[in-house]
Amino acid sequence: MTDTPARLLHLLSLLQTPREWPGSELAERLTVSPRTIRRDIDRLRDLGYPVEATKGAVGGYRLVAGTAMPPLLLDDEEAVAIAVGLRAGAGHAIEGIEEAAVRALAKLEQVLPSRLRHRVAILQAATLPLTRGDGATIDPQILTAIAGTVTGQERLRFAYRAGDGAETKRLVEPYRLVSTGWRWYLVAYDLQREDWRTFRVDRVTEPFATGARFTPRQAPVGDAAELLGHTMSRKQTEHEIDVTFRASAAQVTARLPEHLGAPEPTGEHTCRLRTRSADSVEWLALRLALVDCEFTVHGPPVLREHMADLATRLGRATT
Repeated sequence: MTDTPARLLHLLSLLQTPREWPGSELAERLTVSPRTIRRDIDRLRDLGYPVEATKGAVGGYRLVAGTAMPPLLLDDEEAVAIAVGLRAGAGHAIEGIEEAAVRALAKLEQVLPSRLRHRVAILQAATLPLTRGDGATIDPQILTAIAGTVTGQERLRFAYRAGDGAETKRLVEPYRLVSTGWRWYLVAYDLQREDWRTFRVDRVTEPFATGARFTPRQAPVGDAAELLGHTMSRKQTEHEIDVTFRASAAQVTARLPEHLGAPEPTGEHTCRLRTRSADSVEWLALRLALVDCEFTVHGPPVLREHMADLATRLGRATT
């Protein structure tokens, strides 16, 4: 292989395999002399790749952890596997999949050949992920489109459906994507309303990167997560939840969303949950019912009333 850049890329790809490569084997793989391999290793080191050499009769090379993450060279199967995994996680806002993972997905999908994008789409369509059922699903393409404008500091247009069903067109300067563990939100400066806004990504459609660059504004309250929390606290009224369950604390904890906290044991087969929540009473009623045990709602009154109304409607549905 006489093309030096192509040979260096091939060599780097081999070294990223978690094993030690004898110099003679690398020379045979690349159809060059051991001396050329030694020169190429020196070139990679000059470029910042931490290639470690072992001494001995045969000798060998391997890529080790350095001070920075080197570019990864992936084969087709590896690229598809990573893209599918990131899309599945990002599309359902699984806890632990944060904005950095979405940025990685955006970068990967930007350079995927069309044949691999097609394979990713087919696998995604054929896979039914297991989710907790308490968060809205998101089209990963929408999420990555937004992430691209955040990273590129590019103004974004999109259609948005509010909680009351009203549909609007928005032009924003995207600031950050924030995951709450069960939903994704976009924190952005709304140019038409001249104020900061937060948008649920599952309500965003038709995202369009305008190409117009901007200088990011200073957020009025801390970082993006703090701004989101401040905005949500203004929009929603917190409820004082008080519920007794006729099941063990461990059983109830396993069936409740983490953000509601864990109940306190009151007996071997009973426990009590006292917590605060800004979730809607409709959602809270559904989550309590999904615990799948007998329970009593002590408060708040609005939740008790909704549970009674729900029980009546469910009773009528079976008659």
